[in-house]
Amino acid sequence: MARYCDSVCRLCRRENQKLFLKGDRCFTEKCAFERRGYPPGQHGQGRIKFSEYGLQLREKQKLKRMYGLLEGQFRKTFEEAERTKGVTGTNFLVLLERRLDNVAFRSGFGSSRSESRQIVRHGLITINGKRVNIPSYLVQKGDVIELTEKSRSHLRVQASLESTKRREIPQWIELDAGAFRTTVRDLPSRDDVTAQVEERLVVELYSK
Repeated sequence: MARYCDSVCRLCRRENQKLFLKGDRCFTEKCAFERRGYPPGQHGQGRIKFSEYGLQLREKQKLKRMYGLLEGQFRKTFEEAERTKGVTGTNFLVLLERRLDNVAFRSGFGSSRSESRQIVRHGLITINGKRVNIPSYLVQKGDVIELTEKSRSHLRVQASLESTKRREIPQWIELDAGAFRTTVRDLPSRDDVTAQVEERLVVELYSK
């Protein structure tokens, strides 16, 4: 499966927004976006004027890179949002937030979504006592997500949980850091997505 392997800091600079792809580094002065807050490349500091399609594409790329999905996965999630009753854009964001790898990141089990995805794939997370290794698994209200006993002693996991003091834990989940456990109190809403995204532009792009 294809996967982006270059510097992820370039993606933040390209989208002109912090996507928090490097974990704790994003909160320090070493953050590339803080040092060079302009798009990469020789024309990065020039004036860029986007067309309507360009704005829609940039918003789609930003959201896709933020959650670390490939185009096929991203499009499939959008199609599921279209089939769900309600506002498509809001449904889309809610489905992305409900992904297990995202919930693991939000809970502080991993310092970034990519690290959290790796933790899930390695079978280090259980849901309601059953081991789940599918990053795209959609959590439900009342689910209890825990780290396995073996993974709790990992230094990266402990450091990531410690760093949750710097980032806000969403109100729709309840973290018990001492027990390495997160409970899904409710399904997320549009207000729980704090990132600066205009899902309307993504809907317009895919509706053409």
